Amino acid sequence: MSTTTHRMSTEFVPASLDAARFGGVEPLAKALLTRAVTSGAELERWLADRSELDAACNEARANLYIAMTCDTADKVRAQAYTRYIEEVAPRLEPLAFELDKRQAALSKQHGGMMVARGGRLEVVTRDVTANVEIFREDNIPLQTQLEKLNQDYQTLIGAMTVEFDGGEKTLPQMGKYQEQTDRKVREDAWRKVGERRLKDREAIDAIFDQQVALRDRVGKNAGFKDYVGYAFKSKYRFDYAPADCFKFHAAAEKVIVPFNRALDARRKKQMGLGSLRPWDLGVDPKGRGPLKPFEGGRELMKKSKRSFEKLDARLAMMFNTLGDGSNTKGPVGEEKLDLDSRKGKAPGGYLYMRDRIREPFIFMNAAGLHRDVETMVHEAGHAFHSMLCKDEPLLAYRHAPLEFCEVASMAMELMTMKHWGGPDGFYPNASDFARAQRQQLEGSVSRLAWIATIDAFQHWIYTNPGHTRTQREAFWLELDQRFGADVEWVGLDRFRPVIWHRQPHLFGSPFYYIEYGIAQLGALQLWVHSLERGEDAAINQYVKGLSVGGSRPLPELFRATGLEFEFGEGMFRKIVDRVERELEKLPE
Repeated sequence: MSTTTHRMSTEFVPASLDAARFGGVEPLAKALLTRAVTSGAELERWLADRSELDAACNEARANLYIAMTCDTADKVRAQAYTRYIEEVAPRLEPLAFELDKRQAALSKQHGGMMVARGGRLEVVTRDVTANVEIFREDNIPLQTQLEKLNQDYQTLIGAMTVEFDGGEKTLPQMGKYQEQTDRKVREDAWRKVGERRLKDREAIDAIFDQQVALRDRVGKNAGFKDYVGYAFKSKYRFDYAPADCFKFHAAAEKVIVPFNRALDARRKKQMGLGSLRPWDLGVDPKGRGPLKPFEGGRELMKKSKRSFEKLDARLAMMFNTLGDGSNTKGPVGEEKLDLDSRKGKAPGGYLYMRDRIREPFIFMNAAGLHRDVETMVHEAGHAFHSMLCKDEPLLAYRHAPLEFCEVASMAMELMTMKHWGGPDGFYPNASDFARAQRQQLEGSVSRLAWIATIDAFQHWIYTNPGHTRTQREAFWLELDQRFGADVEWVGLDRFRPVIWHRQPHLFGSPFYYIEYGIAQLGALQLWVHSLERGEDAAINQYVKGLSVGGSRPLPELFRATGLEFEFGEGMFRKIVDRVERELEKLPE
């Protein structure tokens, strides 16, 4: 799985390079380290050649990761990925550090106005300088251990199945039972999944304990008092600080929690219940059956295509290049999708860009639910982002800060929403169409509380790295009380303290979650613009902003898309007020 048919020709990096082998990469890296660079033009050529080498390395890793997550039970795929992260990645990191040092020095010597504020190389020079400042060789084996631990977590989760409704079901497939109108079925399904997760409670906690300790060492090795400072600098968070995250948490508590509690109260009344239980949150409160937007990956793609065709011809054209949704074998041949849930697949969904061929791959666990529609158009937004800046010669600028990448994806959840209906859409029935839109709008706002929960949890975890499991669970319960739904947990004390186990970001992408909240506010702003200025104007701004890639600082990327980079209480209230007005127009 390590070789790739390269479509982007280069004089420096051979098309036949197998970048999963260190022996193929090392001579090219050393050539860059010793090449004479005496002018700004030669610096730009050096940067372009380094970008192509980095792209080849990234893609080799991407293909191995995609293959492994598509079938975590395949020992050959698992061993190939493990071998890479144990034997190749640790040897590449010191080379990357030497290249970063040389790049920073060359940019200072020959960059001129290009590296100054507003210059072409401002952002990439800022970022590579940060890489140099935080690099420590002692951290390389620690990062390898962290990668392996995350793989262990994914393997555990991917293997989880339950016997239910006459057959073996994956946990994503069990999601549909939370939409069943029979409350006993919902409860049985919820408990079945909860019990299955608890079987691996010890193993999952052990993985996380090790990850926290290793990350704390990584941060302190790099000169930070804890992992928080390291995480912010390594993620190039130059435009906001932990204090801004706490401001987000406070705003979510003041604005989103009351919004959510009002939804809970209405749900409880509509369902005629004295209290809500965890298995009462996914069902239609008026007793209607589950939304059934599609069956299987092929139909998911077909109906998504129609939504994009109605939204914008440019987006539809890009979407049509992804495939038909039938592939179930991972990144084989020319495939760009693996959508359907099955036993052995890692949890969640993602888009991974293959940087050398400059083509995306979308991974999902679709089970025929409305949330799968959200995931499909979400990941399509990421694909559009990568396609709109694929001709950028610098790899660093073909990727943007995550806070803006998620605007690209979340905006598509909202912008396609009005196009989900019609005879060839996800919801030909008018009542189902209205339900889906209401569910989408309510979810876009209500999930901000969950985002605040996860981010606050991570801040506490890594500023208190010596905590015990008991302390961790106690703090999680405090957060759930602060931000969570109005749910009765009596008799469920075993399940509640470890609900966070289901969030894969905590294990594989630490501190990657506040981005969703910042981006959601941006996406909701774009949706408001579509209401006030017209859909075409909003999509034009979307395309314009995404086409900038990552070549400008984060606030400028927001401005290029016509958005404010702001996530305090005022922005929260403005967005929620507009959402509530739009919800009043939708029939229940």
